Amino acid sequence: MMKCAEWIERLNELAPETCACSWDNPGLLTGRSDKEIRKVLVALDATDAVVEQAVREQADILLTHHPLIFTPVRHINDGDFIGRRLLALIRNDICCYAMHTNFDAAPGCMADLAAARLHLLEGHPLEVMGEADGAEYGIGKAGILLKALPLKELAGQVKEAFGLPCVTVYGSEQVTGLVRRAAICPGSGRGMAEAAKKAGAQVLITGDIGHHDGIDAAADGVAIIDAGHYGLEHIFVDFMADYCREKIDPSAVILKAPVCFPARVW
Repeated sequence: MMKCAEWIERLNELAPETCACSWDNPGLLTGRSDKEIRKVLVALDATDAVVEQAVREQADILLTHHPLIFTPVRHINDGDFIGRRLLALIRNDICCYAMHTNFDAAPGCMADLAAARLHLLEGHPLEVMGEADGAEYGIGKAGILLKALPLKELAGQVKEAFGLPCVTVYGSEQVTGLVRRAAICPGSGRGMAEAAKKAGAQVLITGDIGHHDGIDAAADGVAIIDAGHYGLEHIFVDFMADYCREKIDPSAVILKAPVCFPARVW
């Protein structure tokens, strides 16, 4: 049986906290480093439902992608949703560990996983964060599609690859030929269209694109497939559950929060 500190050591072998952006807040957000870990719950976000599941299942650690504490916390009480979640975790002795932009950027993690789902070849980071074993790693990935496709068909492929109910597309009138080069940036891709263009991508697949971001990118010759922030990043849950089970502690019970898209199109 491993303690929380040992789990953190092993998780850092996969996605070192040093790989995170300077503005980020990954790491152990609640809990005791000497806590023995028998049961793990993996989720994208520490939502009310996820925290309730962690309590109900008597998890020892909640492993998330997005940090529950992101900006400075001035008080912890039941008057706001962050305080309520923190109180529930601490009261039930549940550690909470986040792997955010370090997981986005680290080799073999979010950028590579997302690119692999689309079969992107000759991929390279959209935003280089560092180098490991002679290869650059970072945020997002640009490369060549296994097969050139019309934009509409590529949108359908994105939906199928990530199990999405819908996507929003900008630039269908500007990008009318076959798409050969594409970029993907899971999570929020605001401000990444220029990097995608510099990488030679005709399309940027990402999330959190606003009206002006979309039409401006299209006018600049880069189509946008907005698959949603959650839509591209929920792959974290299955990957990390398997990683914990196979690479860290096969004896631990590994649970997963169910896939639950936070937005609905009616």
